[in-house]
Amino acid sequence: MPTGVAMRDVREQLFGAAERILLRDGPSALTSRAVTTEAGCAKGVLHRHFADFDGFLAALVLDRIARLDHQATALRDSAGTGTVADNLTGALTGLFESVAVAIVGLVTSRDELRARLRESTPTGIPVLTEATAMLAAYLTAERDLGRLAPDADVSTLAPTLIGAGHLLFADREGTPPDAEAVHKVVTTVIGGAVGEPRP
Repeated sequence: MPTGVAMRDVREQLFGAAERILLRDGPSALTSRAVTTEAGCAKGVLHRHFADFDGFLAALVLDRIARLDHQATALRDSAGTGTVADNLTGALTGLFESVAVAIVGLVTSRDELRARLRESTPTGIPVLTEATAMLAAYLTAERDLGRLAPDADVSTLAPTLIGAGHLLFADREGTPPDAEAVHKVVTTVIGGAVGEPRP
């Protein structure tokens, strides 16, 4: 593997390679050699930018968590438009069609990585914790607008949606669920919190 090839954004190239391996082969296939081979660079490149492989993986997870900020803002801004169920369906699909499911598998399979991530995410499972907060903020905004019942339990609805969405998308070998399947789960979970009050 040539070592003199210039790499523009080394971190993003390495992160992209790691994501491709995760999605194609799963967390057990993720090694520093696999990442650098996939990225088309010498193994030493990774170690010039990261202290060790778990440091690289922690940086990858934190980078992908930071990308949720844009999605969270867009979802929060959608409050009051469209339907609550459609907005949530789009948010869950956008979240779990990405590398999020594979990242969760990676985090749960590596003890040292979890220990490092505890420094910035002391509780919960990274990515899922932030995604739950994203949905909770949106649901709170919809409740404040009167599109959810005043007593809608956002702190239960948000993690329930994330858990159900994760289960729908978790099978790497199968095809992702269609929008109708995701929408059905969403409407089932939030059914009691939207629409006309029952007599």
